[in-house]
Amino acid sequence: MTGETTNIHATAIVIGKTGLLFLGPSGSGKSALAFSCLAAARPLGLAAKLIADDRVLISRHDGSVIAECPPSIAGLMEIRYTGIVRLPYASRGEMHFAIRPVDPTTAERMPPEDEWIDITASARLPLIRLSATSANPLAIIMAKIGASFDESAI
Repeated sequence: MTGETTNIHATAIVIGKTGLLFLGPSGSGKSALAFSCLAAARPLGLAAKLIADDRVLISRHDGSVIAECPPSIAGLMEIRYTGIVRLPYASRGEMHFAIRPVDPTTAERMPPEDEWIDITASARLPLIRLSATSANPLAIIMAKIGASFDESAI
């Protein structure tokens, strides 16, 4: 491992072989967007698993950003206004992209290209900004990364 494990406020999922880390303040739409991606992946025949919701343990291992789930919340996701749901999960996974939900009424229409974000002092990921109200966030993410989730994302 490189560096220490850092507990961050985020939601981490894996679609196919691609890890997505949803970042933002409480109530910004992280869990809702992640849940929408998980739900959209299954009809496409893609493996889709939750790593962790709300609390994610981030570390570096052999140059990769690794997300792990605290055992007490394994397989649990809060869907705001609905409650806690139990989902298929993996205890850890490699993260390839950070997703930041944005408010479409205040967000820049054209965000910077090739934007990166520091997740921790030693972990960085390419950043994709995504409207918190996106009807099909998985399709938008797929278009943005220009790859199938069955392929390696990087």
